[in-house]
Amino acid sequence: MFTKRRGLVAVAIGACLALLAPAYTGVAEPATAKTGRTLFEVTAPDSAARTKVARTGVDVLGQNKDVLTVAAEPFQQFALRATGLKVKSLGDYEAQLAALGKSDFTDREVGALDFPSGYTGYHNYAETVAELNQTVTDHPNLVKLQSIGKSYEGRDLWALKISNSPNTDQAKPEVLFTCNQHAREHLTVEMCLRIIKQYTDGYATNASIKALVDSREIWVVPSVNPDGAEYDIASGSFRSWRKNRQPSATDPNRNWGYKWGCCGGSSGSVSSETYRGPSAFSAPETQRVRDFVNSRVVGGVQQIKSHIDWHTYSELILWPYGYTTADTAPGLDANQAKAFSTLGKQMAAKNGYTPEQSSDLYITDGSVNDWMWFQHKIWSYTFEMYPTSSGAGGFYPRDTQIAPQTSRNDSAVELFLQYSDCVPRIIGQSC
Repeated sequence: MFTKRRGLVAVAIGACLALLAPAYTGVAEPATAKTGRTLFEVTAPDSAARTKVARTGVDVLGQNKDVLTVAAEPFQQFALRATGLKVKSLGDYEAQLAALGKSDFTDREVGALDFPSGYTGYHNYAETVAELNQTVTDHPNLVKLQSIGKSYEGRDLWALKISNSPNTDQAKPEVLFTCNQHAREHLTVEMCLRIIKQYTDGYATNASIKALVDSREIWVVPSVNPDGAEYDIASGSFRSWRKNRQPSATDPNRNWGYKWGCCGGSSGSVSSETYRGPSAFSAPETQRVRDFVNSRVVGGVQQIKSHIDWHTYSELILWPYGYTTADTAPGLDANQAKAFSTLGKQMAAKNGYTPEQSSDLYITDGSVNDWMWFQHKIWSYTFEMYPTSSGAGGFYPRDTQIAPQTSRNDSAVELFLQYSDCVPRIIGQSC
């Protein structure tokens, strides 16, 4: 893992403040964090039951086998109980969030609006940018750093390319890793940084890593939603903020263009945690990633062959489609479904996650995986990281978990990269 360089970061921030500061000075105050929520466990044994829970509008935090952990506002609790499912209260959600990181302030800078005590090993936006720039300095012949556009509040969405000839657009299969679509899922930023670290520092000494870097072009976007991530920690404690920071804050992973708003897997209510936005790609962050992916169509051929979108939590590996429970649907035939499933299960055997089609969790529409696959035939997976369940703290494992939980995916990522040029090879088919 990267080592936090607080002193180095401070210097880098001071030198580059004008570049890092958001350009947006908006005229409207974005949506604020919710209050008065209660944490519940809901026994929901199948996709239909879990979809029923999600459609009540509660904030579905995670799944552990037959149990969903959710946060419900007072007006949602009647609908939650009306599902007829077993519902158990776990107490005041806001109070539990506030208690995280409050036991020891000795390692906090006075007045710092950042990760609280016990979480300072995580990278905020400025620290992430500093690490990316340090990687360019350390490995100028292996990486190229570029902005693929701006977030709503004007932060750059950075993409790092790893290749043995990073400044040349080679005729090699490309792979994309995206992290932090959902603001509060900070462990995913560390996962993207782990991948960067592995495939740059390891290049000179690890033959397997060298072979993969030499035969691929690897793109990593450590934070798709930096505005939301910064807002989540801006008070010095956690807000459990999921969406972006538009005035009508949008869930980026319900804003993608394929089957947007089709199937009860998102919400048209601005107050919902799964608000899909007023139209597909209304969120600047999804627009920018979409435009980047579209730009990789060269000579009529999509160069990006495979993709992982990292999330937390529940320890799952998911693949399309999310909008339907059918194993096959338009654009996804039986052999393709088998290839998705086979690679998903083999990766899960490496990291101990549960592999399943996205809709086996619950119905979602407007998701990145469905769009990547249908629009471009990119083999697109979601990894839901550690833990399986942890109440209010599920999105916020202590920084002592960063190293074990990101390294836990090393073998799965390596397997993914081995098949990333042609996923059907895993079932004995050619591309």
